[in-house]
Amino acid sequence: MTAPSYAHGTSTTPLLGDTIGADLDRAVAAHPERDALVDVASGRRWTYAQFGAAVDEVALGLLAKGVRKGDRVGIWAINCPEWVLIQYATARIGAIMVNINPAYRAHELEYVLERSGASLLVASLSHRTSDYRALVDQVRGNCPELRETVYIGDPSWEELIAGGTVVPYARLAAVAAELSCDDPVNIQYTSGTTGFPKGATLSHHNILNNGYWVGRTVGYTEQDRVCLPVPFYHCFGMVMGNLGATAHGACIVIPAPSFDPRATLEAVQRERCTSLYGVPTMFIAELNLPDFAEFDLSSLRTGIMAGSPCPVEVMKRVVAEMHMEEVSICYGMTETSPVSLQTRRDDDLEHRTATVGRVLPHIEVKIIDPATGVTLPRGSAGELCTRGYSVMLGYWNEPDKTAEAVDPGRWMHTGDLAMMREDGYVEIVGRIKDVIIRGGENVYPREIEEFLYAHPKIADVQVVGIPHERYGEEVLACVIPRDPADPPTLEELRAFCEEQLAHYKIPSSLRILGSFPMTVSGKVRKVELRETYAEQP
Repeated sequence: MTAPSYAHGTSTTPLLGDTIGADLDRAVAAHPERDALVDVASGRRWTYAQFGAAVDEVALGLLAKGVRKGDRVGIWAINCPEWVLIQYATARIGAIMVNINPAYRAHELEYVLERSGASLLVASLSHRTSDYRALVDQVRGNCPELRETVYIGDPSWEELIAGGTVVPYARLAAVAAELSCDDPVNIQYTSGTTGFPKGATLSHHNILNNGYWVGRTVGYTEQDRVCLPVPFYHCFGMVMGNLGATAHGACIVIPAPSFDPRATLEAVQRERCTSLYGVPTMFIAELNLPDFAEFDLSSLRTGIMAGSPCPVEVMKRVVAEMHMEEVSICYGMTETSPVSLQTRRDDDLEHRTATVGRVLPHIEVKIIDPATGVTLPRGSAGELCTRGYSVMLGYWNEPDKTAEAVDPGRWMHTGDLAMMREDGYVEIVGRIKDVIIRGGENVYPREIEEFLYAHPKIADVQVVGIPHERYGEEVLACVIPRDPADPPTLEELRAFCEEQLAHYKIPSSLRILGSFPMTVSGKVRKVELRETYAEQP
C-alpha cells in the first residue's frame, strides 16, 4: 500500500522558547568579540558586544519616544545596518515591526501604514527615484495613528539615539520580563500577487525558531559569515538571514543597499563569506558577469536558494564555480515564517533541483486533494499544506482572511501544487492557479521551463497559459535570451521541444523579454505575464 503524502520532522533538539531579545543576549555573551554585522558599503562593522549595545541604544530611544509593547513601528528602508538595529530593538521592547517594501509608492505606503496602525515610521531618505520624505508628507494626513517619522542618515536618527540616554537602562530588563515568545513581533504584508496585500503577523517563536532551524540545517556555527544581498523587508533576509545568523553566533554581511551582482561577489571575496543567499535570478546575474572568474569565492561552502525553482544548469555552476557544495534549497511562504521544506547539506544534484527538500524538524506537511481535503497517496499531485510552530498568528485584523488560509486543524493552505516522493522529498509542480488546461490536458509550467533552460539561447524562461479559442488555453513561453541580439525564434523553440515533449506541452507562442515582473520575495508574477499577453496576438 502506498504511504500517504504526510511527513513530520522529528528531532531530539527542542524548539527555542526564548524571545528574540533573549536569544541575542545569549549570542552576545557567548561571542562578544566575534563579528556580528558588517556593512561593506559604509565600511562599518560591529562585534557582538558592540551590536548588542547598539540594539539597546535604539531600544531605549524607542522607549523614550513612547513606543510600548504591541505598538507598530514601520521600517521603510533599503538594506542597511539601521534596518537590522530596528529589527532587534523593536523585538527587545515588544513592539511589532511592520516591514514596508522600499519600492512602494504613496498609495501602497498609505495602505500599509493605515492598515497596521503604525505609530512610528523609520525610513530611508530616498531610494532610486523616490523621495521618501515627500511621500510620507503626502500620506500623513490619511494615517491618523502615525505620530512621527525618523529618517536614517538624518539628524532625526541621531535624536532617536540621544533621546534614549535619559531612559534608565533598567527599563529594558523590566520590559523584557513582560514579554512572551508567543507575542507578535512582526507584520509582513504579503506580495499581493492577487488582490490587496494582507499582513501576516508573526511571533518571536515563529521567526526565531525558523531562522535557527534553517541555519542549523546548513550547519552554521560562529565561524560562518553570511552574505545577504536579498532584501531585509522579506523573510528571506530578516529571518533566514539575520536571525539565522545571530541564532548561531555567525556574522551578517550586507554587500550593498540593494542587489548588485558585482558588489555581492566583491563582498564575498573581501569578507571571506562562507554562505551566500539569493533567488535563482540573482545567482544567474552573478555567474553572467564578464569577469566572474576573476573573483576569489573559495571561502564559500554553502548558501540558500529560494523564491523559485533552480534550473539544473545554474545549480551545477553554483556548486562547481562558486564552491557552494553544500548549497541548500528552501521552500516556504511569509505566512509560515517562512521555511517548511529544505534540502540537506549532502543531497545530490537531482534532489536540489527537482525537489524543494523535505520537512524541517518540528513541522508537519501533507498533500491533499484541493476539492475534498483528503490526504493523497505519495506520488500524487495536490495542494501542499503545512502545520506547526511556524504558522503565523493570523492576518492582522483580518480574521475572515485568516480562516480562509488556516483551517480549523491549524493547517496552512499554501495554494501550491506539489507531489511527495516515496523518500519524503517534495516537488513543487506549480501554483494551483498556474496550471494550464489545454484541450482537457493538465500542463505544468515547471516541467516545460526546466526543459527549456537547457536551450543554448535561453538565459531564463517562464511559461504561462493564455486564452485560446479552440483549446481553452495555449502555452506561452516568455524568454530572456542569453544574447539580446540573437534571441531564439518560435520555430527554433518548437524544434528543440519536438521528440522530447508531448505535443500539447510545446509552446505555441513566444515573447522575448528583458526582465520578468517580480514580487518582493523574488517570485515571478506569472499573473501579470498572463494578463499582459492574454489579449496580444
